[in-house]
Amino acid sequence: MKIGVAKEIDAAEPRVGATPDTVKKFKALGAEVAVEPGAGLKSGLLDSDYEAAGAAISADAVKDADIVVKVKRPETSEVTRYKKGALVVAIMDPYGNDAALKTMADAGVAAFAMELMPRITRAQVMDVLSSQANLAGYRAVIEAAEAFGRAFPMMMTAAGTVPAAKVFVMGVGVAGLQAIATAKRLGAVVTATDVRPVVKEQVESLGAKFLAVEDEEFKNAQTAGGYAKEMSKEYQAKQAALTAEHIKKQDIVITTALIPGRPAPRLVSADMVKSMKPGSVLVDLAVERGGNVEGVVSGQTTEVDSVKIVGIPNLAGRVAASASSLYSKNLLSFIETMIDKSTKALAVNWDDELVKATALTKDGAVIHPNFQPKA
Repeated sequence: MKIGVAKEIDAAEPRVGATPDTVKKFKALGAEVAVEPGAGLKSGLLDSDYEAAGAAISADAVKDADIVVKVKRPETSEVTRYKKGALVVAIMDPYGNDAALKTMADAGVAAFAMELMPRITRAQVMDVLSSQANLAGYRAVIEAAEAFGRAFPMMMTAAGTVPAAKVFVMGVGVAGLQAIATAKRLGAVVTATDVRPVVKEQVESLGAKFLAVEDEEFKNAQTAGGYAKEMSKEYQAKQAALTAEHIKKQDIVITTALIPGRPAPRLVSADMVKSMKPGSVLVDLAVERGGNVEGVVSGQTTEVDSVKIVGIPNLAGRVAASASSLYSKNLLSFIETMIDKSTKALAVNWDDELVKATALTKDGAVIHPNFQPKA
């Protein structure tokens, strides 16, 4: 059994699918591990670090691998290099990418989308959405602090008092909770909003104030999987009015709202942006799905009436060493379930709920029920 660690061909992706630490654990499971040259360099990991952990460094690391670990879905030029039947484990971004799924199916690989991992107790250690969103929420506050021309904490000096920054977090999932915690640690006055009532207590436990229209629809605004439901137009209007008044008084707004497989909901209108004080900052974590803020541009910081809108994609990649460390452990934990401990051979249980939830392609076909080719 051979595991190949791919170097990401996207120049904007600094993360890597395995670290020397997880290489050691793969070796203990009986696997040979080969790493493409320079795969971990942008995460601060040298080829010599992988070699010291027992991996081989080879330009052909993925060519005959039984399992290929990656961060992003392989491009056509990559997947054609993999052997037929190889397992490819990555963040696949399958929604709306039918052609890419067909390419992987045609190549004969078994593709697994880590972001489709079910949110059950057994799979918590494999949850890449949580591990990466946690870091993205942290980094969003760092980016906001960098773009904001004032200090975060209140400072009392002989020359006068600097007031604490007011930070408003919209969307209180994993990223939002970490953004709240980070902004509080930096000394900001923090408020937060979400359509799910269950998060109110979590927000308040972190020392922030919760803001929402708390009606009957609000009380039933969460799916069984823990995601926010799409709210009615009437509720959205009421919440938007409350939010609009609140945003006028904020220094920094961080938006994190994203529903898997759908365009990001628009939370902040152009009028809301214009209502903010000059020097204010908005950081949009949903920019890769169109953004929560009207006027956000992916990969750019734009200004509207001296208000900055920060649209940095892949914020977790801004802390690549930490992101790779967590992501690689997510992958290790999942792959470990597909290895027979006694024979130390690959043994995928296709009836396992984790496999069923994440497997996109197998034996030349797209097999996931959510991504079947349209008739």
